[in-house]
Amino acid sequence: MPTIISPKEELVNSKPVFSFPLKVVFFGTPEFADIIFKVLLQNPAYEMLAAVCSPDKPKGRGGKIAPPPVKETALENKIRILQPQNLKDAGFILELKNLNADIFLTAAFGKILPKEILELPPLGALNVHPSLLPKYRGPSPIQTAIFNGDSKTGVSIILMTEKMDAGPVVLQKEIEIAPKETSESLHSKLAKLAGQILPEAIELWKTGQDLENALDLKIAKAQNESEATYTKIIAKQDGLINWQKSADEIERQIRAFFPWPGAFGKLNGKVFKILEAEMEKKNSSLYKREAGRDFVPGKIFLLNETVAVACGQDHLIIKKIQPEGKNPLTDREFLNGYKDLLGLTFE
Repeated sequence: MPTIISPKEELVNSKPVFSFPLKVVFFGTPEFADIIFKVLLQNPAYEMLAAVCSPDKPKGRGGKIAPPPVKETALENKIRILQPQNLKDAGFILELKNLNADIFLTAAFGKILPKEILELPPLGALNVHPSLLPKYRGPSPIQTAIFNGDSKTGVSIILMTEKMDAGPVVLQKEIEIAPKETSESLHSKLAKLAGQILPEAIELWKTGQDLENALDLKIAKAQNESEATYTKIIAKQDGLINWQKSADEIERQIRAFFPWPGAFGKLNGKVFKILEAEMEKKNSSLYKREAGRDFVPGKIFLLNETVAVACGQDHLIIKKIQPEGKNPLTDREFLNGYKDLLGLTFE
């Protein structure tokens, strides 16, 4: 009796055979991308043909021109580097075409690849995004998840399309957000998770071969546009603390914007970054005695030998603070050097 092959099996069996190792061009610029890039470089299943990243930029107080992290790693590993000013430049596109890559991989590249680039490799481009899409599309999903007080987030591997973070999801993994998680610590966790699951996503995508087949085989899942939410580019001014807000909201802001732009208040025209703080309820006799009747949000006071700041609701215990132009200080060091600020109110 002849073997009956289902339509789905026929799709899988008809897929083209790709080279081993798979020929890859990696698009990414900052540390998040670099963590993933380094993991891929250690995997014998991939031949890294080139790294595409943003041009070198001024860095630090001195403004010295410095290469981005992905470029530094590419240099160390003698991998070809492309840093186009314009992704639609004909010379750049021709250079990509001549590489004959099987697939493009992108992570924190910061730009949407135009159609003429997406169509170059037979497997298209897979993109790493650090959120559970369609939630938190855009440039700041890690900070937004912490700022909003989410209990979980994750990594989504999607097929890159011309619309920002809207492509079908090939693979998604979830992780918990720890109670004291900062943007810095969560950034590292998600990058490592992405490096772990990206090879699995690539193999799944190879099985699907193209979007139509992948959707039919349930390898890729279209995002629900009605559930999509968007994040914004974080600006330095976003770190300014509004002390009328609750201590819980401000504590999340501190963790979400650590290390950049930092959450800060102003005293006598000087900036003080709050690097670490804990929320504490104000409904105690000790609080009422120490804060006094002239309590206003933003007032600095001493509570049980610790530095506290009154908020619109409850108050913050300051654990670590950095005066403008100075090194970070513990609460005890701050008390020793800035005791005259007790009783003052943040602007």
